[in-house]
Amino acid sequence: MEISKNIGNNVLKIAFSLLLGGAILYWMYRGFDFRRMERVLLHEMDWTWMLLSFPFGILAQMFRGWRWRQTLEPLGEHPRAHVSLNAVFLSYAASLIVPRIGEFTRCGVLRRYDGVSFSKALGTVVTERAIDSLLVMLITVAVFIFQIRVFNNFFDQTGTSLEGIVRGFSMAGWLVTGICALAAAILVAYLMRRLSLYNKVKATLNGIWQGILSVGKVRNAPLFVGFTLAIWGSYFLHYYLTFFCFDATAGLGLSCALVTFIVGSIAVIVPTPNGMGPWHFAVKTMLILYGVADTDALYFVLIVHSVQTLLVAVLGIYAWTALSFTRRRESVATAEDTENQDRY
Repeated sequence: MEISKNIGNNVLKIAFSLLLGGAILYWMYRGFDFRRMERVLLHEMDWTWMLLSFPFGILAQMFRGWRWRQTLEPLGEHPRAHVSLNAVFLSYAASLIVPRIGEFTRCGVLRRYDGVSFSKALGTVVTERAIDSLLVMLITVAVFIFQIRVFNNFFDQTGTSLEGIVRGFSMAGWLVTGICALAAAILVAYLMRRLSLYNKVKATLNGIWQGILSVGKVRNAPLFVGFTLAIWGSYFLHYYLTFFCFDATAGLGLSCALVTFIVGSIAVIVPTPNGMGPWHFAVKTMLILYGVADTDALYFVLIVHSVQTLLVAVLGIYAWTALSFTRRRESVATAEDTENQDRY
């Protein structure tokens, strides 16, 4: 019964993410001339720059796998390097099917092949995401300050006005909103304690907390920082080099690339496969504000996203093939880890 329920929930998640992403893409590309796509792909774009961007897309995931091993070491977990890398490759490909499932997938791979504690591995993943989010937030603030004029235009174009939102709330409105938020938080906490899953969740969170604390115990902190910067530097170059594939974007410069990269990174928070839809809309809108024609912007986001998504899928297929020939380490999984993996 519970298995059927989980399958049903997963099907609904997949259907919702595909429907949401598909609806956004349909709205953006309705009436679009797809017949010109072949000419753009074969004659108008420079594939050399696209190919040059591929190594950075691969390196970004490899750096993530190496950093992950580093955070696991203080917990007494020592997965093999190639298993960690393939777990990361496979996780990104899995998220193309079910958004956000990749975090659990790579923890499951390590538990299966190297006997790594699932909950501890998940804790390190949570820590990674928090650190990456903090870095993106800092970059976003810096970019926003230096490119505030462009962001103001973006809010105007999308019908969003931060000033209007703030002015729309009186002091009483802010007070009521705060009280409602507090009441909602208290209600959620109360329900969590009343649910039968509370103790199971608490045990899982204990393992996750150990994983979170591991980042403060890494042996080589400068190397950890270096891996983090390398991850995002590689992501940026993977994206930025594609600008030179098209005449319309080749001369836009680093500032435009950085702004659109940040906006796109924020847009993928929306649970669609690889940000399908929200990423297209956000990046396309920003490119238009930098003077790119609407049609050229649509070609850019469609081609770049499709090719980079294909690279993620190819890496996932490679990882799945490599893991199928990988021998498992002899280890005994704890009952808690087995339960956690089955649940996720």
